[in-house]
Amino acid sequence: MIFLTGAAGFIGANFVHHWLGQKDEPVLVLDALTYAGNLESLAPVASDPRYHFAQLDICDRPAVTALLTTHRPRALLHFAAESHVDRSIHGPGDFIRTNVQGTFELLEAIRAYWAGLPAPEKAAFRFLHVSTDEVYGSLSPTDPAFTETTPYAPNSPYSASKAASDHLVRAWHHTYGLPVLTTNCSNNYGPYQFPEKLIPLMIHNALAGKPLPVYGDGQNVRDWLYVQDHCRAIARVLEAGRLGETYNVGGCNEVKNLDVVHTLCDLLDQLRPKMDGSSYRAQITFVADRPGHDRRYAIDARKIERELGWTPQETFATGLRKTVQWYLDNPDWVEHVTSGAYRQWVGKQYGAAA
Repeated sequence: MIFLTGAAGFIGANFVHHWLGQKDEPVLVLDALTYAGNLESLAPVASDPRYHFAQLDICDRPAVTALLTTHRPRALLHFAAESHVDRSIHGPGDFIRTNVQGTFELLEAIRAYWAGLPAPEKAAFRFLHVSTDEVYGSLSPTDPAFTETTPYAPNSPYSASKAASDHLVRAWHHTYGLPVLTTNCSNNYGPYQFPEKLIPLMIHNALAGKPLPVYGDGQNVRDWLYVQDHCRAIARVLEAGRLGETYNVGGCNEVKNLDVVHTLCDLLDQLRPKMDGSSYRAQITFVADRPGHDRRYAIDARKIERELGWTPQETFATGLRKTVQWYLDNPDWVEHVTSGAYRQWVGKQYGAAA
């Protein structure tokens, strides 16, 4: 069995579907079910005997320890995190608690469990920490892409909290010998993503006839990674990654935010045309830029390709079309996650453009 923290969230839920589609090995999902944790994302596997769920906070070390003792996993994959830059600006405390304190409590629970394993199980155990490219800071248009040796320079409360968690994981390996692996990924997109992030927010607002809020001049660049490609990378690192190593995972798709929105509008024009024949592009609205908005991210993923043979299978065009089609095919999921609390957050963040 493997444990997955935070796997009722976007990337974790997709990983559950990927894993159970490829492996016979059971999974136990540990999730606090905060606003972005959604059991509906796991409904397709809820009756699978290999799937198990426990609602808990990773800061609750005794509860984590009890599950480790009972189920004796061979690995723990740490997806759990507060993960949205905008919310970290408005409420950084939650990010410090979950991403820093939570990771510490989890590492300590794992360290005690791992130390008590028989030698063969101890040698085989893995702790895989899922992180972000935002820990590296911002790039200029001419800077080379982030590598695994790029110095950390986080610019938001979110990225600072993730950088801290990365450093804790590294320290627990070098100080205590804990068998850890770390992945730093670029911007993910795909099914089951909570509509506070750019792509699902634009799809949701476009279909609702609302403005499409674009920060600043829309020229910020991100490297887009289809979530199923990311899941394949994580599974590969778990299987064959070198202990103590970091692997950058990128989609090799650098795209400006405004171009992302334009492409989404064009896809919706094809797949769900408006009754009046107008383009969704007419709904684009520019809003004040967020504080400390990093200009460009780009991942150099040659290490994971060279050592583990992973490369992304989706281009941005193919992945985005699949993503738009999934949201069109699953309106009930979108309706259920966009609760009153979510709409209040969007209104606070984007103002009249929401």
